[in-house]
Amino acid sequence: MHSDDIQQTRVGDIELAYETFGNPADVPVLLVMGLATQMIGWPDDFCRGLAGEGLFVVRFDNRDIGLSTHLDAAGAPDVMTVLGGDASSVPYGLADLADDTVGLLDALGLESAHVVGASMGGMVAQLVAIRYPERVRSLTSIMSTTGDPSVGAPAEAALALLLTPPATDRDGAVQRTVDTYRVIGSPGFEFDEAGLRDRAGLSFDRAYDPAGVARQLAAILTTQDRTTDLAKVSVPTLVIHGEQDALVNVSGGRATAAAVPGSELLVIDGMGHDLPRALWPQLTERIVGLIRRAESGT
Repeated sequence: MHSDDIQQTRVGDIELAYETFGNPADVPVLLVMGLATQMIGWPDDFCRGLAGEGLFVVRFDNRDIGLSTHLDAAGAPDVMTVLGGDASSVPYGLADLADDTVGLLDALGLESAHVVGASMGGMVAQLVAIRYPERVRSLTSIMSTTGDPSVGAPAEAALALLLTPPATDRDGAVQRTVDTYRVIGSPGFEFDEAGLRDRAGLSFDRAYDPAGVARQLAAILTTQDRTTDLAKVSVPTLVIHGEQDALVNVSGGRATAAAVPGSELLVIDGMGHDLPRALWPQLTERIVGLIRRAESGT
């Protein structure tokens, strides 16, 4: 059981960087990460834990983050203008990220996979299940929402973080990450500042692109409400959300579960908008349980 290290594949006009864990002959699981977060937001040991359950795990950098293509020529959208209803500066939407995700499945020769998404990645995973139902064996949506503006809204302090000017150097970027997770992280679990600093430094060294993050944020802000379409999702679905999520209020998770027929909802007390190590065994157990039920047809 090992990582096969970073690989690259072309999906349309985009190069996606990805990494795999486990045996390619095992049941495939595709992990989709969220806004401003590289694939290493799915920690190595978490991925290895899933692979140890007999799964072939794939994580990747979305467009405009990490080692995948950055659409530099598109420039940085004016987020305040987008919030005001002018989407003319927005170069792509979340549906394009869903298309990228399915393109990665094509490149890997996978007809379908169990799709797990966190935050923006949960939105993308939902769109994959909506747009490409035959490619999704099960759906797990973590700390995400439906796109309905009446649910999942950030707390005022979390919204202020999204709109704060980006850091200009490595030390500032690392400190900004620590400060951010002190606001949106899980208050009921240990705050791993050392681990967070290590990951933030690695993320900066891999790629630091505030304009790319702004383009991802603009894609979120201009996506349509998925509630009606989620009612058509028929694959086994698990929705996980933290009761204390300051970035995407738990109402977003509850609405997601209510929208998908027959879905399971797991609300975790003390969990915010992150994946604390102490929760990995529980998250792994629930995700693997869903996958096994989906594979067995029960």
